[in-house]
Amino acid sequence: MINKFRFMFMLMLGLAISMSACTDDPDPEPEPEPEPEGGIVVLVSQNITDDTTWSKDSIYQLGGRIAVEDGATLTIEAGTIIKGEAGAGSNATALLIARGGMLMAEGTADAPIIFTTVADEIMPEDIAAGNFGSPNLEPDIDGLWGGVLILGKAPISASNDDGDVVEVAIEGIPSTDPNGLYGGNEPGDNSGVIKYISIRHGGTNIGAGNEINGLTLGGVGNGTVIENVEVISNQDDGIEWFGGTVNVTNAVVWNVNDDAIDADQSWAGTLDNFVVITPGDHNFELDGPEGTMEAGYTLKNGIVIANTDARSSADLINIDPNTIVHFENVWITAINEGQIVDNDPADSPDVTFDGVYFDVAEADLPSIFPSGNVPVGIFAGQQTNAADISVFGWTWASQYGALDVLNK
Repeated sequence: MINKFRFMFMLMLGLAISMSACTDDPDPEPEPEPEPEGGIVVLVSQNITDDTTWSKDSIYQLGGRIAVEDGATLTIEAGTIIKGEAGAGSNATALLIARGGMLMAEGTADAPIIFTTVADEIMPEDIAAGNFGSPNLEPDIDGLWGGVLILGKAPISASNDDGDVVEVAIEGIPSTDPNGLYGGNEPGDNSGVIKYISIRHGGTNIGAGNEINGLTLGGVGNGTVIENVEVISNQDDGIEWFGGTVNVTNAVVWNVNDDAIDADQSWAGTLDNFVVITPGDHNFELDGPEGTMEAGYTLKNGIVIANTDARSSADLINIDPNTIVHFENVWITAINEGQIVDNDPADSPDVTFDGVYFDVAEADLPSIFPSGNVPVGIFAGQQTNAADISVFGWTWASQYGALDVLNK
């Protein structure tokens, strides 16, 4: 009898130990799937409403118009790649920083942040190796996705049938999207920090000839830092300011299909140290106030390569009678016969020049101006040190050789 009880006791003890082992030591979880070469692809299909970080180890694919909404901050690590899906009209893809939202996109010269199309095969290992150009797309292909829009609360000069307005809807975004409003009364508004970013192959059409610029700055305040930006092959403008007070330093605009530098609604900032290369339309399209508020801006330390063997721009500078702009230390070279400054600066009293050189013979300089009168501060000849191109070594434009003509 004792042996029988002992047997039963041992059997029950064994079962208890076995069950305990199953509870304390579950089957190991399966090994995670290995990441594809070049990092994982993260599809972004919803607006960003909380603080979010995008890491360089992933590729972020924009599945639509993605807004960083009021109160949220999007941080993008240096070396990160963002790719926009194909789409037009209401399906156009873009990254939009709404008023009150912030973008902290701080790339470096060794690890820029790249905004491009899903058709671009550039991968994180290319950035790590120092190869910042597309491995499969030429730098004259545009309209494959949208672009980057930053909107703020700084003053704009705008009006409608009832008079001045403080805020309006940005072009390139459907007017039904409340995140597309910009403008206000805060000159020092801060939308974040944008450094070493390259925006490529964008400018898709949202309808009725309304395309998205490479970099749109609507009512952006001077609390925002924008330094070292490149826009390549955008279907619409390269960089366009709509009012605001933000300054931009070190910019390259190359092969855009419309205007390279465009300013509207009394932008009150400075573009300092820039290179423009062969836009499809105006090198500069500079409009005046659209409301009673008047402010001016400065374009200084810049070089414009107006034409190449492959591409030609239209007017060298396009201005309005009410434009308020000061040009300082700018050189415009590779000028084709017949290219002019339009409208004539003689009809625009608030357009001024200081050390602006057109690379033509002295005898040909008057022909650039419809009246034949050369404004004060404009000269014929070369001014090759107008911009410091040494800071653009990180750009695809530099790596492709588009700046080589300036090194000769």
